[in-house]
Amino acid sequence: MTWGNCSDRFAAVQAAFEDNFARHGEVGAGVCVTVHGETVVDLWGGVQAGADAEPWQADTLVTVFSCTKGATALAAHLLVDRGEIDINRLVADYWPEFAANGKDEATVAMLLNHTVGLPTWREKIPQGEVYDWDGMVRRCAAEAPFWEPGTRQGYHMLSFGWLIGEVVRRVSGTSLGTFLREALAEPAGADFHLGATESVEPRISRIIPFMPDPAKPSAMTLQVRADRSSIPALALLNQGGMNPNTRECHAAEIGGGGGVASARGLAHLYRGFATGEAVRPDTLAQMGRVSAATPRDATLGIGTRFGLGFMASMDNRRRPAGWDRDSALLSDTAFGHVGAGGSIGFCDPAEQLSFGYAMNRMGEGILLNERGQGLVDAVYRSLGYRSNESGAWRR
Repeated sequence: MTWGNCSDRFAAVQAAFEDNFARHGEVGAGVCVTVHGETVVDLWGGVQAGADAEPWQADTLVTVFSCTKGATALAAHLLVDRGEIDINRLVADYWPEFAANGKDEATVAMLLNHTVGLPTWREKIPQGEVYDWDGMVRRCAAEAPFWEPGTRQGYHMLSFGWLIGEVVRRVSGTSLGTFLREALAEPAGADFHLGATESVEPRISRIIPFMPDPAKPSAMTLQVRADRSSIPALALLNQGGMNPNTRECHAAEIGGGGGVASARGLAHLYRGFATGEAVRPDTLAQMGRVSAATPRDATLGIGTRFGLGFMASMDNRRRPAGWDRDSALLSDTAFGHVGAGGSIGFCDPAEQLSFGYAMNRMGEGILLNERGQGLVDAVYRSLGYRSNESGAWRR
């Protein structure tokens, strides 16, 4: 059963949302869409995970994993817009300790577009250290890059949050979570939390992990099995015991994957950027422009395209047999971020559109699965877009 409101123009989104429960195994989820600053879709349904299986509410929160990276990047760009961060300056200008072990010429832009060379850590992270901001920042500063900064692209799965977050902290004088709350989430009316307080804990649904078929491993899984010292293996397996179903995780400021939000929260987080009210036009144009792209990401093994902290439309549907084909199809003017299991938050300034989808049952794949992509597709079709065969939605 689903609840909420949906304008007639976006009836296809409601149909796709209901179809996710009927045919695609959705358990509990929400979707929210704004256009020109007005909410046109606000739907929720299903149940929360756990023994009681309480109904999913309009304000149910859930860990949105790497959608958190989008929020972290938005925070950084607010400081760029204020003239307090220059993406072309050296990271060490803001964070002197970062210059160690061959990172002295790394720029802030390299942190944002996943080319700086710190996608993971070689030394095993002790259990629980992932919740220690200062400890993880010291690790990032001390780690030698896996490649010369700026010369290769590889998704910074968890490290992204401390890399960008520490620059935000050094410049703003407050923690990343505090800056996100005070400068972005609260002014936007966004139910998004990094470092969630005890007061919101009762609203957080448990996550239901995806259980892959061991007989049908992905290309990335095969690489992890083959070489436990590889970048993909370290990125996936060396995460310091991060558990999204614990109070400790919800309370920590894990800017690369620990945020909790509702679908409304994700959509509202991007709403001011969709309408152009949050930052100056030049800042917005820079945020949405593709900054780095590769046919084979050093971490994910798929083709990826990144702006300065955000994912752009990624189309891997026609890759050769034996390669992973995970995709996230947006328009060429859209930018945002997916989260593990298939959640997503993004904006499309060309349409003054913002979008949020959050759920508790993780799906298959690295980027979007059929549930999230189906909702995105329905939004673009409702706006009159005709096809995504080119690799991005077009009119």
